[in-house]
Amino acid sequence: MVVQQHRRRGGAVAVAATVVGVMAATGCSGAGAAEDGKGQGATDEVRRAADALAGAKSARARTSMEMATGGTRVTIRGEGGYDFVRRMGRLTVVLPQNPAGEDGHEPITELLTPGALYLKNRGAGVPADKWVRVDTTTLADGNLVTGGATDPLAAAELLRAAEQVTYVGETELSGQKLRHFRGTTDIGRAAKTAEPHVRASLAAAAKGFTRDVVPFDAYLDESGLLRKVRHRFSFVNDGRTVAVTSTTVLFDFGTPVRVRLPDRKDIYSGKIKA
Repeated sequence: MVVQQHRRRGGAVAVAATVVGVMAATGCSGAGAAEDGKGQGATDEVRRAADALAGAKSARARTSMEMATGGTRVTIRGEGGYDFVRRMGRLTVVLPQNPAGEDGHEPITELLTPGALYLKNRGAGVPADKWVRVDTTTLADGNLVTGGATDPLAAAELLRAAEQVTYVGETELSGQKLRHFRGTTDIGRAAKTAEPHVRASLAAAAKGFTRDVVPFDAYLDESGLLRKVRHRFSFVNDGRTVAVTSTTVLFDFGTPVRVRLPDRKDIYSGKIKA
């Protein structure tokens, strides 16, 4: 998305610069695990979430990313779909309104692929008919927050390192009963246990955040499918800690998701403004 790099301890933390600008302008399987309540049963079930998604093949997705610093909160929202077999997704990402209450940017189209993020309607000097390609393995956050939406598969892969998992109880989402689990994951350990296509991005992310330990809430249905997951990240931007809450909701499993990568001639190679 609108990307800017900030240095920390020799690494770079990539953030959504448009959102930071807005902030500155405004002042800124089942039952066994549930019965256990906590322990290895619940932990194992959450860790299997990524494998269960692969079996589901595809899903529609809604995302939100809330950033907070200095008492200011802004939220980026996305909607689209993800193919867990091809490991590719397409999202339309809507940026928050500007301080005047007006929409400051047209929605951005994002194509999520292993190791790369493609953006359309990037703005800031990029022609309207061109795409921007970002190598996510070079981003210090591994694109967990840069694009304004956490890649749904990466969000699930993070759960492979879940620990201290507790079963909170049963809840309801869109009329469906789900089991709510809460725990923490470690980005560095997740990078070592994740599937090969996401390891490099997560390894980069392990170096870019203030803390490797990431609290999460995960919501699974009775078949073990991940229906909702919320991660809480934090990083330092210009000396201030920025808290980021990223939420992914998955539904309509099996819905076909079509992702066509842009031709080389349609990828912008000029200078990108911050």
